[in-house]
Amino acid sequence: MEIQGRAWKYGDNINTDVLFPGKYTYTVKGQEEIASHALEDLDPTFAPNVRRGDLVIGGRNFGCGSSREQAATCLVYNGVGAVIAESFARIFYRNAINNGLLAIVCPEAAQAIQGQELVSVDLERRLIECGSGRFAFPALSATVQEILEAGGLVEQVKRRLALAGPASEGSG
Repeated sequence: MEIQGRAWKYGDNINTDVLFPGKYTYTVKGQEEIASHALEDLDPTFAPNVRRGDLVIGGRNFGCGSSREQAATCLVYNGVGAVIAESFARIFYRNAINNGLLAIVCPEAAQAIQGQELVSVDLERRLIECGSGRFAFPALSATVQEILEAGGLVEQVKRRLALAGPASEGSG
């Protein structure tokens, strides 16, 4: 699988309140409304101009702060193909994967990629390509791959349950 899109580049310590402002956490409902507030305090041009497949590039500690799930889902709802960063805050990383958002740790690529340049990610070959060159990233675990392929953890569980079929009578 290959993802290709423009890079939206941000710096270090991009926190969950910048990704999705906390003032909307309990008032905004629905995918379109959540998507419309993505990064609005950091980059008001992001939500109205991001295109399906575009990539968010971060520095160190991307997604630090609260466990606000909307910090990941607002990117998913905007069609972001992946987030590439030097490092991720662990809760954001898990929320991203659980919601079907590819999160790649690749410090060299994150530093080399320029804002608005075209970037491609080849998941099979584990390569990120940009104007500065090609950068390898570590393989994703089989579990993470399965979750991402399903479109998130909830969808993965639904698939597994569907494959298991109905429980046989009398078991329990």
